[in-house]
Amino acid sequence: MQRVAILGASGTIGTALARRLVGHGRNVLLVGRSVEKLQALSSELSQPFVAVDLSSSENLEGALSQAAESHGPYDGLVNCIGSVLLKPAHATSDDEFRRVIETNLFTAFATVRAGAKFLREHGGTIVLFASAAAEIGIANHEAIAAAKAGIIGLARSAAATYAPANVRVNVVSPGLVRTELTRRLWENPAAATASMAMHALGRLGEPEQVASLVEWLLAAENNWVTGQVIGIDGGLGHVLPRK
Repeated sequence: MQRVAILGASGTIGTALARRLVGHGRNVLLVGRSVEKLQALSSELSQPFVAVDLSSSENLEGALSQAAESHGPYDGLVNCIGSVLLKPAHATSDDEFRRVIETNLFTAFATVRAGAKFLREHGGTIVLFASAAAEIGIANHEAIAAAKAGIIGLARSAAATYAPANVRVNVVSPGLVRTELTRRLWENPAAATASMAMHALGRLGEPEQVASLVEWLLAAENNWVTGQVIGIDGGLGHVLPRK
């Protein structure tokens, strides 16, 4: 039975993914920082959890190693960790930029490093998250676009490196999805209207839709897919909205 470790499991998309995978008979390991949220989700799904500071690659690798020993090896690793910073470059401080890079790109690199160590023996799948903002120029997205573009480059290189070990690395690239992280955007009528107008399909994404795509990438029958960046963005990254 497939076992998947979800980093950032207590976030909106991570939670939706965990519920979907467990509902379809998979085992999951819930990984994150919030003990309270992880405990609640663990109780709901009857799945183990590990609370760890994900800003440390050593902590992450140690937590995954301990979990594998306690609950068995896993063959999927998904990094749902991310942040949002909407500021032009001239208004972004060094500390803000560092936090964006650390939260997004550094944790993605740590995920690949840890995943490669554990998955090389028997193969498996790593799924990372980028953003449509890394593929099309959107005003006031400089920091987050830089971090997410780095994740795309990381994933493609890692896919080449670890393909001989049958480790697949792919990227999900969403548009604006209704999550807790983006709540201030989609709950603001003016911001929501402007955002929907940028998406060719004229609506925002839902966490369950993103979770469905991640599940597809994790599925064993789709094991000929690697090094791909798959947009789930209502057309934002590549389709010009019709006026």
